[in-house]
Formats: sequence, structure tokens, C-alpha cells
Amino acid sequence: MGQPTIPTAPGALPLLGHLIPLMRDPLAFMRSLPGHGDLVRIRLGPLSVVMACDPAAIRQVLRDDHTFDKGGFFYERAAEVGGQGLVTCPHTLHRTQRRMCQPAFRTARLPDHTTAMTAQADTASSGWHEGQTIDVPEEMMALAVRNLTATMFSDELPPQTLQHMPHDVDAIVAGFFGRLIMPGALSRLPLPATRRYEQALTRLRTTLAAVITDRRAHPGDQDDLLSRLLTRDPHHPATALTDEEITDQFITFFIAGAETVASTLSWALDLLTRHPDTLRDLRTEIDTALAGRPVTYDDFPRLPLTGRVITETLRLYPAGWIYTRTATTDTTLAGTPIPAGTTLAYSPYLLHHNPAVHPDPERFDPDRWLPERAKATSRDHYIPFGGGPRKCIGDQFALTEATTTLATIVQNWHLHPLTHCPVRTQRATPVHPRDLRLRLNRRTPTTQTSPPSHGTGPA
Repeated sequence: MGQPTIPTAPGALPLLGHLIPLMRDPLAFMRSLPGHGDLVRIRLGPLSVVMACDPAAIRQVLRDDHTFDKGGFFYERAAEVGGQGLVTCPHTLHRTQRRMCQPAFRTARLPDHTTAMTAQADTASSGWHEGQTIDVPEEMMALAVRNLTATMFSDELPPQTLQHMPHDVDAIVAGFFGRLIMPGALSRLPLPATRRYEQALTRLRTTLAAVITDRRAHPGDQDDLLSRLLTRDPHHPATALTDEEITDQFITFFIAGAETVASTLSWALDLLTRHPDTLRDLRTEIDTALAGRPVTYDDFPRLPLTGRVITETLRLYPAGWIYTRTATTDTTLAGTPIPAGTTLAYSPYLLHHNPAVHPDPERFDPDRWLPERAKATSRDHYIPFGGGPRKCIGDQFALTEATTTLATIVQNWHLHPLTHCPVRTQRATPVHPRDLRLRLNRRTPTTQTSPPSHGTGPA
């Protein structure tokens, strides 16, 4: 009996492969793949990629980061942005980098981060006015950038820099995903989007490098992410990061953090306006827990529905829709031989919308994350921040920021959709919203004396 073969997804064209369906509707193309097997071969021009569709295969890829190392077209493009930072570096460098970055993301720092995030959310939302219509993704990106600036640099950036940074992050993310599935030669064409991407990346890298150089020359008593990365580990003095390496880390943290939180908050606000019962219960929970005061980290146990709304939003709309790995040795995946050098891919979006692991997957249902229901879902089936040894180091930071900001906005504002039509997504970034606008009406939080009607428990 011969070795099992990996079927190729139908519809590949000569030279182009599956580029046309991927560019036209990448999520629909992703959803079609499991019907052809646990592993399915797709073609991006001359490049052949093995897509892991089976949950067990995805789990194996994520947990064995030595055999399935960072590599392939996603990380080749990501390295253009973040160099050899924590997200893009190979297995051989990852343990050392993670150990050096970990102190900046310890749970003990989250209460102080929450205080800073609450202040930023209060400042941003206090600038809104009664009856105003806001561009939600734009506002959430600006707020995410200010949160990162406050926690990374202690607000050292000048106002004019802060003003253009959200637009630079948007341009970099759009350019990155736009170039993601394009063959190398096509991605280098001097198109307007390519020029915007390159200019924005150069400007952001120059800005961050200047802040790092200035801080090293004039160290202060700040207790922020930058100070943590500049501090030499007394137990491993030879592994101190250079300025260029710190810039790589900050580019990675800044872009991934800002885009993930901005997208998640935008979708969460849209989903809540379209599910008024959940929004009503959320307001009750927030008013009961906060009694009109700003949110703190100690309030999180009293905000279980708020956390579940964020968790469910990330299930429906994970920020990254496709990632790649490279097989470093001959191996087997889903019972099929995989030669060394094979490029593999997996999709959090595809896994999160798999009805076998998430029943009724298209429905917004925060209560699927109630403790008694969530225990039936393996953590390997929920991967908005990846999984295994390479799981995102900033996952708790991002969840804290999203929960704090959502609670602050819902506490102080009624939000109304301008249309009943579904929100469209970006073509280059297919799980990110566009043309999402909401009308604002100020609300006065009420002090509740009874618990909300939704179930309670941590997200």
C-alpha cells in the first residue's frame, strides 16, 4: 500500500495557483479546504503550501516548535517588519529572547497597566460628544497606540508623533497582509500601497529607535517596558539586547499589540450593538461592579461577562487569519509523511469556525465561555494568540487592555449602528472591519444592587 498523498485544493490556475480565490475572498477559500482532507495542498504562484485543517494536526504543529519552526511566507514577510524579534526568530533564538522579555509581561505588572489603560480610555472617550458619529476602527487604533505608548515608554513621544503613529500602524498592517500571499517579485513592485507601507515602516522604526537611543543615553526612574528591556540581566549579562534588537522587539509588540486590540474592540462594539440583550446585561454588570468609578484590575473578577465578550469576539475574529511554519526534519502529520523543508500553514479563523469543536460557530454567544460550558472546549481549539511554546507573550496584556477599554466605553456611552447591514472587512486584512461607524449618546452609569441576569464566572 502506497504512502498517503496530500490532495490539492481545486481551482488552481497555471502560474498563479490559488492566488485569485485567496485575493477575492480568503476566508471563504479557507472554509472550503476541510472538505478536501485533514491536510490540503494550496499553491501561491510557484510555492506549494500544506494547510493543516484538522484540529489535532494544528495542535501538533503548535506544540512541537522544534520540528515545526517559524518559517514560510508569513514569517518571511513578518521579518521584513520585525527583524529577528520574539515573534519571528527561529527556535534556536526564541528561548533566550523570551526569557529576556518575560519580566516586562509578568502578571504582577497588570494592575499598574490597568490604571494607565483606564486613564487613556477616559481621556479618549471624554473627547467624544453627544450625538457624534465615530469611525470605530480609527478611534480604537488611536487608543491602542496611546495605551502602548503609556506602558512601553511612559508617554515620552511628542504629540505630532502620536498623531501619525496610528496611521503608520494601519499602513504597515495593510501592506503586510497585502504582500503576504504575493510572490516576492510582485510584492516589490512600486505600487502606491507598497510605498505607503515602506514609508510608514521606516518612520515607525526611526521613531522607536530614537526613543531607545535617548533612553539609553538619559536613563531615568521609569518602570516601563523599555526600561525592563534595557536592564541587563545579572544572571545572564552576556545576553543583553542591542539597540537594534530592542527596536525589533518594539516593532513587533507595537504593531501586533495595537492591531489585535483595535480590531477586537471594534468588532466587540459592533457585535454588542447588534445583540441588545447582551449589551443590556453587560451594562448591568459594569454598573454593578464599578458603581460609577473607573475600572481597576481588582474589578476583573466582577466583570466576567465583559471578559467573555472579549473571548468570544476573538473566537469569531482572530486578528491573524493564517500563519506558516517550516518542517525542520522529515516528520509525520495527520498520518502523512512531511519532508523536511515543507511549508505548512494553519488558520485560527478556520479552527474557530469549525462546528466540530465550536458548535454553531457563526453565532455570537459569549455564554459559550461560561465555566461549565467552556470546560468542554480544549485550549488547543482556541488560539487567537497562538499556542504551545510560541504562544504570544503579550496575551494577558492584550486581554487586560481590551477588557478595561470595553468596560470604560460601555460604562459611559450608548452606541448605535448607522445601518443594519453587516460590517464589511478589509480586503487585505479579511478579519478586520472597515466602514464601521457608530453614533454616540452619553449615558450616566447607575449603581446596581443586584447581579446581572447573565451567568457569572471568569472568561
